[in-house]
Amino acid sequence: MTNIPNLLTFFRILLIPVFVILFYLPYQWSYLAAAIIFILAAATDWFDGYLARKLTQSPPLGAFLAPVPDKIMVAAPLVVIVEHYNPIWAPTPAMTMIGREIIISALREWMAELGKRSSVAVSWIGKWKTMIQMVSLTGLIWQYNVWMVWLAYVMLYVATVLTFWSMFQYMKAAWGDLAHHASQ
Repeated sequence: MTNIPNLLTFFRILLIPVFVILFYLPYQWSYLAAAIIFILAAATDWFDGYLARKLTQSPPLGAFLAPVPDKIMVAAPLVVIVEHYNPIWAPTPAMTMIGREIIISALREWMAELGKRSSVAVSWIGKWKTMIQMVSLTGLIWQYNVWMVWLAYVMLYVATVLTFWSMFQYMKAAWGDLAHHASQ
């Protein structure tokens, strides 16, 4: 239970309220500090997975826990951004990304029950989506200048397109099983 990857996962869980508090502090430096916490959480996400594979420390608890803070660490800034920015630009990507995470998490759980979790494993599209999503969210959190914000919005919409694409890829991979069980 107390291996390095699991400790990093718990650390990431602790960073979530820190991120939210920093974002809402009424200081000039608070957005930068929140962005740094977000980047730290994203880095620990990558690092705990790397260490779990490298050190062969992937116990069932770690495999269960690791995705939880990842999803929350994306959902929290999306909710904060929807509240903070013009509601015309932010809600659609936020709802799409959060909805996709719920759908794919449910799909993975269902496929795992069928013993076919590997058919919905993370793909390169999902990895690119995550990277672009993290960069765009960092820009929208930090909001250093108007150019950063607009570039971050463009990247957020690119991540939204990749979100749909990856979701359809996962659904396509599971379609045979979905169709088979729907007809029963």
